[in-house]
Amino acid sequence: MYIIESYSLAVVFTIVTMLCWGSWGNTQKLAAKNWRYELFYWDYVIGVVLLGLIVGLTLGSTGDQGRSFITDLGQVSSANIWSAILGGIIFNASNILLSASISIAGMAVAFPLGVGLALVLGVIINYMSSPKGDPMILFAGVALIMIAIIFNGIASGKMKKADKAASSKGIWLAIVAGILMSVFYRFVAAAMDVNNFESPTPGMATPYSAFFIFTLGMLASNFVFNTFIMNKPFVGVPVTYGQYFKGSFPTHMVGIIGGLIWGLGTVLSFMAAGKAGAAISYGLGQGATMVAALWGVFIWKEFKGGGRNVNLLLFLMFVLFISGLALIILSGGN
Repeated sequence: MYIIESYSLAVVFTIVTMLCWGSWGNTQKLAAKNWRYELFYWDYVIGVVLLGLIVGLTLGSTGDQGRSFITDLGQVSSANIWSAILGGIIFNASNILLSASISIAGMAVAFPLGVGLALVLGVIINYMSSPKGDPMILFAGVALIMIAIIFNGIASGKMKKADKAASSKGIWLAIVAGILMSVFYRFVAAAMDVNNFESPTPGMATPYSAFFIFTLGMLASNFVFNTFIMNKPFVGVPVTYGQYFKGSFPTHMVGIIGGLIWGLGTVLSFMAAGKAGAAISYGLGQGATMVAALWGVFIWKEFKGGGRNVNLLLFLMFVLFISGLALIILSGGN
């Protein structure tokens, strides 16, 4: 299988992760013109599973180091299989709530609040489980990002919403999503031998097999979580599977592409964890909050008309996020 050989390359991969995790939400925004997010989400999950299979059969099956994808799948212990599946279930619950928040409050609110909170809590959880990097620099970066999240929340509160109740619901959904999202990575990382991808411990998974098993947890849980949300939506009337199957090919492809984008970012993050450590790999990837906020502010104009104070808060948010991410990168070099 292909293995990252250096910390600097691992950082590059996590930056790609950040771009992917922060950009997939655009596909939901595009589909939302004529497609409910509950229906979009089915295609999104299908895209994630397809990416897991494609990467496993390509990058996961080339090279002389480690174990090949199929071989590795066959030897993963039941405990590690369930750990990766549980990570998929937790993430899926979180991401459905995040998708609901995007549909209600927009990307520039849902991502900084939800994913930003996940970054802060997730770095702490993953560092406690697998310490790697200078803790002082690492957590200084996390602190700056936490302040950035607060500024985003204040800016959101200053915006006049036509439906304040719906906006408040979107914010709370993002917060719950962030708390859940902070713990999923730990379960997947626990299934992998992150300290030795070259000769992984028997019974433990490589990044490719762990990610694929994780996607199966997402898919299986989607029949429970998303079916429930389709029948009891947070906003609007219920939707049916009949409506899903009536969707056009281009509409379905938008969701699948969204899943492919997110899935690519995630498998790269798992691959980078071997050199960067789970805390740094996860933390840098969750810099997606800044990427999504950029999309929301400059492309989707979600803070249009906010005034000088809102613009200043958003500027400070971006500066703090960038500074925090820089410190997280530096922490891995110490």
